[in-house]
Amino acid sequence: MALWGGRFKEKASVQFKKFNDSLPVDYRMAVQDIVGSMAWAEAIHEVGVLNDDELVRLTAALNELKQSVEENPKQILASDAEDIHSWVEIQLIEKTGDLGKKLHTGRSRNDQVATDLKLWCKETGGELLIALVNLQQAMMNLAEREKGTVLPGYTHLQRAQPVTFGHWCLAYVEMFNRDIGRLKDAIYRLDVSPLGSGALAGTAYPIDRNALAHRLGFRKATMNSLDAVSDRDHVIELLSAASISMMHLSRFAEDLIFYNSGEAGFVEMSDLVSSGSSLMPQKKNPDACELIRGKAGRVFGSLTGMLTTMKALALAYNKDMQEDKEGLFDAMETWLECMEMAVLVADGLKVNRSRTLAAAQQGYANATELADYLVGKDIPFREAHHIVGEVVLAAIDKGVPLEDLTLTQLQTFSEKIEHDVYQHLSIESTLDKREALGGTSRAQVEKALATTQSGNEEILNEQVVGAPGKQQIKVALKQVQQRLNAQRAAAMSVRRARMPDVDAIFELVNFWAEKGEILPRSRDNIIHDIQNFVVAELDGKVVGCASLYIYQTGLAEIRSVVVDKSAHNNGQGQALVQYLLEFAHQIELEKVIVLTYIPNYFNQLGFSLIDKSSLADNIIEDSQPGPDKDPADEVAMEYNVDPSK
Repeated sequence: MALWGGRFKEKASVQFKKFNDSLPVDYRMAVQDIVGSMAWAEAIHEVGVLNDDELVRLTAALNELKQSVEENPKQILASDAEDIHSWVEIQLIEKTGDLGKKLHTGRSRNDQVATDLKLWCKETGGELLIALVNLQQAMMNLAEREKGTVLPGYTHLQRAQPVTFGHWCLAYVEMFNRDIGRLKDAIYRLDVSPLGSGALAGTAYPIDRNALAHRLGFRKATMNSLDAVSDRDHVIELLSAASISMMHLSRFAEDLIFYNSGEAGFVEMSDLVSSGSSLMPQKKNPDACELIRGKAGRVFGSLTGMLTTMKALALAYNKDMQEDKEGLFDAMETWLECMEMAVLVADGLKVNRSRTLAAAQQGYANATELADYLVGKDIPFREAHHIVGEVVLAAIDKGVPLEDLTLTQLQTFSEKIEHDVYQHLSIESTLDKREALGGTSRAQVEKALATTQSGNEEILNEQVVGAPGKQQIKVALKQVQQRLNAQRAAAMSVRRARMPDVDAIFELVNFWAEKGEILPRSRDNIIHDIQNFVVAELDGKVVGCASLYIYQTGLAEIRSVVVDKSAHNNGQGQALVQYLLEFAHQIELEKVIVLTYIPNYFNQLGFSLIDKSSLADNIIEDSQPGPDKDPADEVAMEYNVDPSK
């Protein structure tokens, strides 16, 4: 059954119907279409199209249909409906009769499909964001595990200078961090609702489109109906983010394929991500990495296809845009699958440390150190470069590394070379000298990772810290972990609070305040402090909140950490705290405190106990325990935002 037909004298041919129908692809948006239909039913009820009884009946039927689809989505494919919108409407008419025909009042399949697709993109984008954070964490774990492992660095696929394996890992952490930023930007921009835009000119009914958008979990409604129904920028942005990220994954895979080769022998892949040969029993092939590398082209193709589809489309909707989904669905699934496979690869990777060290010691990778040594002896770099080139040539002729040349042999090239030269030619010296920000010194790379992508340009240009001792590395790792925690918090839909959140925060805070768990807050107080709050969302509903109260320069307190009962044990509480800790880092606070009855909870988040009496009187006065709490049970805890201080 088609939703159009009155204009036509003949039925469409079977061949055209098969060519035209999109149900085999867009059936995956069934839940989104039903959710959008429920929101639309409420919207047209508010303007008098549906009465109370009709709204109840339609909503009940849609909920029943939603549950059925969630249990068995493939049932849809047995239908000969044109698309998912037709299928939902047909099912609704079967359940409610003529009432089902009223639901489409004031809307078009144009704004309907745009809304469905954006809802799907929001949900899928959240899953991809979590996968990216997990991938970052896997690379961080590998970096920490191999932070002392020496690895030859390459340019032009020739051994160049020694680095550490951890440094290599953290290069990909940086790439994946940019991928996270791109994905978050794309999700933010697509978070506007087209519903109520009609076919192209808007709906004729006085719908409150912003209220409708909020009901669906969007930030706001679109501003132009013509753009809203013809916009597929969000599809292109997601495909672009996926393509760039897949390019990073492909480079990651290529590196490991080379490192895993018999010629290099630097790493061995886990059996969990390898396969063998049907003919050669000795073979162990890095198929997971090869497939990641191969699937990158598949994702690139989807982006190219979508750009080509959209490049010359006149406004507004055209049937060409039906091609927006198949490539998108496949690309997002491929990207997700490749990220999950890359985590398996990283988790199971075994590094041959003796082989990587031996390789780093070959190829005269310490030649630059000898040149820098001569520069330190007041020889201009260009002259030092020439001298070292001659030294390397002599070492090659003799078949020995630079450090095996005798002092007498070295002094034939420059009389300024002395006994202290040998301490500059060791692998350890080569690595330790790279202590400027961004160098191969582990602490420096990890500290660079702790900076945010925005607002820290000046720090990146100016910051140089000391040589990497154990404490320095520990500090840097904590800062990187802090950033990863914040990324995970963002992936769990933790965000800065906005004015429309005031009522939800007020309800949450005072529910738990009545139980004596936290201090109560007035609605006016929450409005005044809204800029200090963050909230956690589930399915577009605020289910948790927390605030950061700044007492003085460098010191703040986390307050009002509460989560709705329905969302307990989902990690929202930790995500709220981690988000605030990252914010504290961004604004360069030194310490964050908390007064709590559950120290074990905050201990897991990196807080440590401190003497409560060491806190200023005004802090203690601001935290009066509830009537059901013993003041002696409340403890003070502290988190060092910058543990180097």
